[in-house]
Amino acid sequence: MAKPLRVLLVEDSKNDASLLLRGLHRGGVEPQFQRVHSMEEMTKALHDQVWDVVVSDYSLPHFSGLGALALLQQSGLDIPFILVSATMGEEVAVEAIKAGAHDYVVKGHSQSLVTAIERALRDAEIRREIHRTEEKLRYLANYDPLTNLPNRNFHYEHLEQALQAAHHGQSSLALILLDLNNFKEINDTLGHHTGDLLLQQFGARIKNALHKCETVARMGGDEFAVLLPGANEEIATAAARKILRTLEAPFVIGDLTLDVRASLGLALHPQHGADKDTLMRRADIAMYLAKQSSSGYAVYSAERDFYSPERLALMADLRRAIDANQLYLAFQPKIDLRTSRAIGLEALARWRHPERGMIPPDQFIAIAERTGLIKGLTFWALNEALRQSRKWRDKGLDIPISVNLSARNLQETNLPEQIAELLRNHGTDAKQLELEITESTIMADPERAYDILTRINRMGVAIFIDDFGTGYSSLGYLKRIPANAVKIDKSFVLNMTADENDAMIVRSIIDLAHNLSLKVIAEGVENQDVWDRLATLGCDAAQGFYMSRPLPAEEIANWLLTSPWGLRPSPRQKMFVPPLPLEER
Repeated sequence: MAKPLRVLLVEDSKNDASLLLRGLHRGGVEPQFQRVHSMEEMTKALHDQVWDVVVSDYSLPHFSGLGALALLQQSGLDIPFILVSATMGEEVAVEAIKAGAHDYVVKGHSQSLVTAIERALRDAEIRREIHRTEEKLRYLANYDPLTNLPNRNFHYEHLEQALQAAHHGQSSLALILLDLNNFKEINDTLGHHTGDLLLQQFGARIKNALHKCETVARMGGDEFAVLLPGANEEIATAAARKILRTLEAPFVIGDLTLDVRASLGLALHPQHGADKDTLMRRADIAMYLAKQSSSGYAVYSAERDFYSPERLALMADLRRAIDANQLYLAFQPKIDLRTSRAIGLEALARWRHPERGMIPPDQFIAIAERTGLIKGLTFWALNEALRQSRKWRDKGLDIPISVNLSARNLQETNLPEQIAELLRNHGTDAKQLELEITESTIMADPERAYDILTRINRMGVAIFIDDFGTGYSSLGYLKRIPANAVKIDKSFVLNMTADENDAMIVRSIIDLAHNLSLKVIAEGVENQDVWDRLATLGCDAAQGFYMSRPLPAEEIANWLLTSPWGLRPSPRQKMFVPPLPLEER
């Protein structure tokens, strides 16, 4: 059965048009066509109908093929354009291709025309798929897929713009940070799915409590931010009380009825801060005060800023911990989805405080990022990872180790030389080291990041884009960066078997990365169903609690030798490792 094809034919000769159409019929195509031979007719045809392809004669009495191409380009439509001619020489054909024509065919060669059309249609579909993927990733760069609210990136940009407008207009502005009380217990007791549904309802209620000019964003986890342009303290506290009232009604999730409360922290411009970082920090402090006092909300007060000294003390302890080698590395394996064998380990810093016990990584890593201690912490992690790699290699365990870099690391122009020196000192091949960076890390200073990462990659060190899909995702940076692989953020992977939107995002990222010759690693694999779905989608590797939680060096070495997922060949049985509580992750 012939394939239908909508053809806009730019041709002044009825005989030539008939010959071309008969050639398409012979080639298995059923053209639904319109013949035009002037600029006015072509403009109207492009406006009135949807076309699969434009086929144009090169030489027309009053309208050239290149003129038709220019008109199509001016319309903004992405439609394959093919030139046909009996007289067009090779030099002119090359000029036409450079101008944007997708192909050219000599008149009378019907099979060549059919082949050219099929090739152009395939290329157009690839372009459309890339465009759709870019649109999805552009959305993800600014919106949280769970709640459909603006995300952290959007909030920071919007806050910066609002502060500039407030400064020029000499007006006020209020920022509210809020989170759910005891959300961790809800997640641990009732599971991530229930926690996600609660966050969706929570975000929707906050949004409904606000005016159109006010915005709410999900900052991550159970933390949200509300921006109130033009608000003074009276208006801001009234908004805080209104939000709290909307949260008084129980949340109904399936058969569960949950009574949930929140803590809100308020900071005002210009009283409490003139820049976004200061305002965010002081709203965070106010939220902590509200949580401590169980008052629902609190306005920042310098006299009650008890939280800063605690963070300063923790910062001093962290500096001593790095110098005294009190930290240690845990290692989580990456598993090849085809062979079910370990192909790498991610090194993760852990801190067992002598007095406070285990400090969650998100607490001390955040402090290290803000204070500059991250440089020393990263250098320690690199040195420790390479030391451990050499130790294992001497015992016959040969596996690459990845270490995370921060934006501050990429400000060091001599970072490639430092890494090269560490590799020499430990006698380790560059291929045994992998570096993981987030999209936001790259975008902090793109040009410097590109230069430094290119130099590192040329040494043979692999570069992975971590948490892919949650930041500034775009083909622009992804095509430039010397990356070897992308890691899909676990927020999309955890529920991909239950949420088709997450599955679609995962599939799009895998296809996009493979089109750019990049490997794909999925984070957050916690069960067999997710593993099987990723394998079906063609994902290359996986990382998560289903295979192994992060383990200290001694335990991971034993795991590599004895686990069905390890380095030694052995039949793999289906297995399930139950997720750990969040504080142990």
